[in-house]
Amino acid sequence: MRSTDARGFTLLEVLVALVVLALSLGAVIKSAGDYGINQAYLRDRTFAEWVARNQMAGVLVSGRWPSIGQQKGEVEFPMAGGDSGAREWRWVMKVTQTPEKDLRRLDIEVYPLEAEDDSEPLATLSAFMGRPG
Repeated sequence: MRSTDARGFTLLEVLVALVVLALSLGAVIKSAGDYGINQAYLRDRTFAEWVARNQMAGVLVSGRWPSIGQQKGEVEFPMAGGDSGAREWRWVMKVTQTPEKDLRRLDIEVYPLEAEDDSEPLATLSAFMGRPG
């Protein structure tokens, strides 16, 4: 029987509190980890979109009529010296003829350089280009 003068917690109460605390901290740590992974994915996806837009703008501004087929290249973005550090990207541009003879479709896909060949692109951009002149 317990004395009315006794103060403090029993061992069982302390153990239950520690279990509740451990479960809560586990959920917080998992949530923070998921946030970090999601943030990194969104950063990479944004950079890949910028690479695709830069490559497309270069083709459209050049004024050259692109030949039908596939072109590949690599680019470093953002440029070295930036706060986030440079990363290398691989891009693939597919040029196809449309039913209109003076119009071609350009599709650019961007991948991280270290990505496998059968992986999904982080960014895809399509545009149409009319024959210059």
